[in-house]
Amino acid sequence: MRVAAVDCGTNSVRLLIADVSDDTLVEVERLMEIVRLGQGVDETGRLAPEALERTFGAMRGYRKLIDQHGVRRTRVVATSATRDAANRQEFVDGVREIFGVEPEVVTGGEEAELSFTGATRGLLSLSPETGLPQGPLPPYLVVDIGGGSTEFVVGSRHVDGAISVDIGCVRLTERRLRDAGDPPSATAIEAVVADIEAALDRVAEAVPVQEAHTLVGLAGSVTTVAGIALDLPAYDPERIHHSRIAADQVHDVTRRLLAMTHDERARIPVMHPGRVDVIGTGALILDQIVRRFGFRQVVVSEHDILDGIAWSIT
Repeated sequence: MRVAAVDCGTNSVRLLIADVSDDTLVEVERLMEIVRLGQGVDETGRLAPEALERTFGAMRGYRKLIDQHGVRRTRVVATSATRDAANRQEFVDGVREIFGVEPEVVTGGEEAELSFTGATRGLLSLSPETGLPQGPLPPYLVVDIGGGSTEFVVGSRHVDGAISVDIGCVRLTERRLRDAGDPPSATAIEAVVADIEAALDRVAEAVPVQEAHTLVGLAGSVTTVAGIALDLPAYDPERIHHSRIAADQVHDVTRRLLAMTHDERARIPVMHPGRVDVIGTGALILDQIVRRFGFRQVVVSEHDILDGIAWSIT
């Protein structure tokens, strides 16, 4: 069945059109636009009119592709920024008008389950011949670092524990680094670390992180850190997908990003323009996770909640 999955997060809105059967997913189109839907939500509790219009503009383009590709079923999922917004009905009404389906504002737990499915369904079938000599050992800790929140899921074939915490690259950048200088001051960075550590305390209490053998990292902050660590001349999803980035490399990339100015980060070859102002915070979240839970490396996945949404449609 040809399906369309739309993931509307705090920072980006993404589309996956795929042909899905019981055990295969063949990608037809995969697109992303940075729309910053969560602009100001942490401070105001509302979706800004200009953020809604940016999002709807991207979605109208996606609807044209969905029609062109003869999609039979569409599912639209919205996450952190929309959950938090007092005026989320404006978002729901706009999405319904564009796609003809009701958007699902999923809970943090539902978001975590979808991310886990998208990230691990391919890992379970990997063998030494596919490029991971020892294979990524389950149980996995799947970490999806988003704009407004970060999801933590532990499991092998099924989820054993999950939690969503409000530490995302957009949320913490707006909260702590907006007026912190360029590059940000050490004091401001310490404040971000304190927020992350407080959230990780909750994670450690809520999910069996200590049981996980493999850390799997998802979403744009993680893939961008991977691209920098691999010293790629341009963003290359095939090189990034299932790459292994050592803890020391995560530490080094994070340190470098936080010491750079906005213009220096913008010149990094793998950097998407929409991530320039938030990538330092996103990298710092990943770095603190690696440090706190003692992982030696992160396995990077280009497959995430978007793939989980597509799998769920059938």
